[in-house]
Amino acid sequence: MQSEHHEAPDQHLGDVDLTTWRTRAGSAAADQWASLGHRWGALPLLVVTLAIGIGVAVAGTWAASEVYDAVREHDDVAVLDRPVLDWMLTLRSPTVDTLVTWWTDIAGTIGMPIVALGFLVGFTIQRRAWTPLVLLVAASGGSLLMTIAGKDLIGRARPPLADAVPPYEHSPSFPSGHTLNATVIVGTIVYLLLLRQSRLVTRVWTIIVGTAFVVSVGISRVFLGHHWLTDVLAAWALGLAWLALVITAHRLYLTALRRGARPVRSPR
Repeated sequence: MQSEHHEAPDQHLGDVDLTTWRTRAGSAAADQWASLGHRWGALPLLVVTLAIGIGVAVAGTWAASEVYDAVREHDDVAVLDRPVLDWMLTLRSPTVDTLVTWWTDIAGTIGMPIVALGFLVGFTIQRRAWTPLVLLVAASGGSLLMTIAGKDLIGRARPPLADAVPPYEHSPSFPSGHTLNATVIVGTIVYLLLLRQSRLVTRVWTIIVGTAFVVSVGISRVFLGHHWLTDVLAAWALGLAWLALVITAHRLYLTALRRGARPVRSPR
């Protein structure tokens, strides 16, 4: 029996219907998720999907670290690391160093949670729904686990302290945690903002500002001598891959809602 279809909240991103799947694999997955959504409720299914996604993301981090380690043995992946850092050293000055340190701290262990919490409160009040909380918490938790896994697996040394701007950092260098967390958290915030923006120019500027922040944070990590260039490149790649999983999970949730599943299963 075919499920009833109706508009789901946040179903469109501009003119794109997020519940429309253009590939056969996507349509099959959407059908299965919609069926499970009717049985268990769409929101619990979203939580389970994101939990599975975190496991996939951590496994992907392990796979990426293995590839990186194998390539590094041939000195191919890090050929630009030292030259790029040497060039960054020529751009430093006390004033610039202070400003860049302040900027990179926004994506740190104190700054990024404050940013996420501020937007989370705003989203929750505006939408009166648990979905933004689930997405942001899962996105943040996944990026944190990926950072920990990557650092433990590779254990790469940071650039020499003589080339770094204080305060110094001593944890393993690969991947850049600041960059990975900024990519995922800011990417999720941008995605949630885009869902409620009707004007094209507003959406374009939201993407530009979010991208500029993520890129500038990554560059700041190399500029300050806290990471090698390849640490930042890997963090961007891993962050975008996890962000894609988070958005896909949300699209499956929206599809289940559109096909008549309730956010939470009704009592029998």
